[in-house]
Amino acid sequence: MRLEAGERFAQGEKNAVIAKELRVSVRSVECWRQARRQDGRVALASAGPPKLPNLIDDRFAELEKAPVKGPAEHGWEDQRWTLARIRAVIAATFGLDVSLAAVDRLMHRHGWSWQSPARRALERDEHAV
Repeated sequence: MRLEAGERFAQGEKNAVIAKELRVSVRSVECWRQARRQDGRVALASAGPPKLPNLIDDRFAELEKAPVKGPAEHGWEDQRWTLARIRAVIAATFGLDVSLAAVDRLMHRHGWSWQSPARRALERDEHAV
């Protein structure tokens, strides 16, 4: 789209016309025109996605080893893995600061789901049940 706008700049078309036909804002077209003036056609090339995933598959395999070792291995007393704890392991292992939502998406993308521990009364008699 930006490259097409660049061709139209060379033809002398106005920003408003280009913006309307490409269905973008006039301000975007103005920025593209200014970038083209400063750095040429190369400035209109795509820079790629704004943010790539932090943990790619081969690095995730390393992260999957943490739950197998258990929370005690990482300094927690109980046996629960929370998103905050997984986030702490990611920070310690890879040096990445990710949000809890990103940890949740990452875990779901690789087939992990949250589990709720079964609550049972201490007085429960398993043989009677």
